[in-house]
Parts: sequence; C-alpha cells; structure tokens
Amino acid sequence: MEKILIVDDNEILRFTLTELLEESGFECTAFEEGTSALKEIKEHHYGMVILDMRLPGMNGLDVLKKIKESDPSLPVIILTAFGDIKTAVECMKQGAHDFITKPFDNDAIILTIKKSLELKYLKQEVNILRKKLDENYRAGEVIGNSDVMKKVFEQVAIVAPTNLSVLIEGESGTGKEVISCMIHSLSDRRTKHFIAVDCGAIPESLIESELFGHEKGAFTDAKNAKEGKFELANGGTIFLDEITNLSDSNQIKLLRVIQERKVTRLGAKEAIKLDIRIIAATNIKLAEAVNNQRFRQDLYYRLNEFHLELPPLRERKEDINLFVEHFINDANKELNRNVKQMSDNVMEKLINHTWQGNVRELRNVIRRAVLLSKGETITSIDIPDEINYQTSYSTQAPASISGITKEIEKEMILKAIQEANGNKSKAAMILNMNERTFYRKLKNLGLS
Repeated sequence: MEKILIVDDNEILRFTLTELLEESGFECTAFEEGTSALKEIKEHHYGMVILDMRLPGMNGLDVLKKIKESDPSLPVIILTAFGDIKTAVECMKQGAHDFITKPFDNDAIILTIKKSLELKYLKQEVNILRKKLDENYRAGEVIGNSDVMKKVFEQVAIVAPTNLSVLIEGESGTGKEVISCMIHSLSDRRTKHFIAVDCGAIPESLIESELFGHEKGAFTDAKNAKEGKFELANGGTIFLDEITNLSDSNQIKLLRVIQERKVTRLGAKEAIKLDIRIIAATNIKLAEAVNNQRFRQDLYYRLNEFHLELPPLRERKEDINLFVEHFINDANKELNRNVKQMSDNVMEKLINHTWQGNVRELRNVIRRAVLLSKGETITSIDIPDEINYQTSYSTQAPASISGITKEIEKEMILKAIQEANGNKSKAAMILNMNERTFYRKLKNLGLS
C-alpha cells in the first residue's frame, strides 16, 4: 500500500481527498501547511505528495523545491485553481510530475496518481537494472564504456523487464548471444531456462525436430520421444541465432508457434502451451532480407518488436583497452600464465586493426599472445603477422616482394629497439636473432 501525503489548507478538500484515496487503496496523511509537511517527509517515507499551490506561510512552489532538494525521486502532483496554470507549469519545470486543476474529477485524479506512481516504479526499475548492468560489464560479462555501448546498455535496461520479442543485429563476433543472455538475466524469467539455438548449425532435415521436438516413431530414427528447444525454454527465453538460415517452410512453422503460443511435437496430436520470450539474432540486415524475399515479412514483424543494433569493434575502439585487460586476465587463469600488460606499441596496433572478426577475433589474438609471451609484457612478436604488418601494407606500396620484405624487417627491428629502450643486444633477443645477424641487418637496412 503506497502512502500519500496531502498538503492543502482547505479542510473540506483534505477530508474529501483523503477519503477518496483511502477508498482506492492508498494510505493518507494530510497537513494544512508546508513546514509541518516537510518535517513529516524527513521523518517518514512517502510514495507521493499531493501539494496545493496556495498555502499559508511557505507557498507551494517553495515547498516543492524543498521536497526535490531532499528527495528528487519523490513524485509531486500539484493542485491548482484554473487561473494558476502558469504557476503550475513553473512547478513542472521544478520537478513536479503533473498538476490537477480544482475542482477536480475523482476518476481523473486517481488516474493521474496511478500514472505518476507507475512512472516512479519504472524509473526505479531502470535504475536497478542499470546498476546490475554496471556490475555485469565491470565483471567482464559485458564490456563497454563507449557512447555506442552505453546506449545499447540503456536499451537493454529498458526492454529486459518486458516480454517483447527482441531482434539483435550485428556482425559476427559482436556479442549478440552475450547481450541476449543479459536481457534474460535482467528479466523476470531469469530463474527459468535460457536456451540458445544456432539455426545455421543444424541441418535442414533436423531443424523442425530440434526446435519443436518429436514423439517416438515420428520418423525413421526417432527411437525415443524428444523435447524440442521451445519446450526446454518454456517459462524462460529462447535465443534463435542466425535466424535467416531457416527455410521458408520452417519460417512458417515458427510463425505459427509465435502466433498461437503453442508447439506440437512431430508425430504428436496435442499441442503444448508456451510461455516464452523470443530473442532472435542475425549478422545481416533482416529488413533487406525481407525486401529480397529471403525472409517472411510477417515473421519479421513478430520478431522485431524491439530492435537492438550492436556496433562492430572498429566503431568502438575506446573499448579495446577494456577487452584486452579482461581477456589477459581470463587467459592467465586458463593457461596458468602471469602476463600483466601489453606494450604501448602492440596496443596501438590493436586499436588500429580493422577487426573483421570483432570481439571474438580480439579474444583469440589475446589468448594466443598470452600463451606465446615469454614475460609479463606482450610484445609485437607475440601477435599475428597480419596485425604487426598492417601499417606497412596499407600505407606504402613497394615495387617488389623484396621491397615489402625489407619494409617489414625494418619495422620489426625498429619496434624491437624501441621496446628494448635502445639496447640493441636486448632487441636482438626479442627478435630471436644472434647479435651478428642483427647488426648485419641494421647495416643492410640503413639503420646502423
């Protein structure tokens, strides 16, 4: 039961309003002036304040300002005469949720109160979700501090508590399944199953059985009855990855399941009721697939009740440092290593790389580098050639293969010297060269 504080100098109105709200299930306390009301708010918790503009002593606007100073989240509804609309608008600017003109309609004031409380609850829920999101991505479950990822996190916080179907689009390796898990874990379904299905990894002949299940004897190899993925996810969330891989006939079957909220196993006569949330993902623009008649429009609209777009890693380069730190820690635990950092030179190369495989590619590069590293710092010899030499290929065009080779050698040697702080013997060790070969190369490349 929500407690509401009424502040109005009209005794009849206080009595009438208190009676109306208590009949509607609220608990009420009423005061005739602002000073006593402010003291009450400090000493006791209230879910809402209904505040008259014209009060003895401190006026309503001043009381509102004091309330917002002590508790900005406490919703305040202003009571005002018709001629004081301008003042009421000023109160809205100062943080009031709404205003009601006197004399008021009973149904209208109850509706206004309920709407303001719903907005308050929604804001509280979003704040809780945001805190959970912060904890999650700080813990490494979801990583990102860039503006584009903050926007994604905010959208996740908004959609997670609903039952809307979500369509996630993004290149391979951008973390679509991670985000779908996040939506599930922040929803009311979090205690139920989360079932992920890669629609592209299941043969066409088996996809119907995998999704919807089958009875014993439904087809030649059906020696036992089997629950489908939708049954397994009942009450929870099903994640359909690479949804565009479904054939037209299986798209029709999926559409029927979504519309009817029932699934029928192959070979069964009775349907099973479903209470399920669907999250679908694709690495292409699904709207374009619809336009090209590769995907059903009616199914598209069923899946796309809420849309999320995940940016590629090359568009969120400010997050690469966070990923590197996280993946180094993970790899240390997995591989029993003690790598602590990455050289500035290597970090620069990682930031400048295009990352066609996105986060998944970066993770693999870091794991490999941790495995190969001979010390506490990852250097250029620990990362793949295509990352080491991308600058040479992209910024210059030597006239021959030998020219390319020399440019590569030159860059490697210069970087090794830089990492060795000018110590050429140490640079030779970094490159696994004996000193004689190293100095000969310095001379041949004009670096001596």
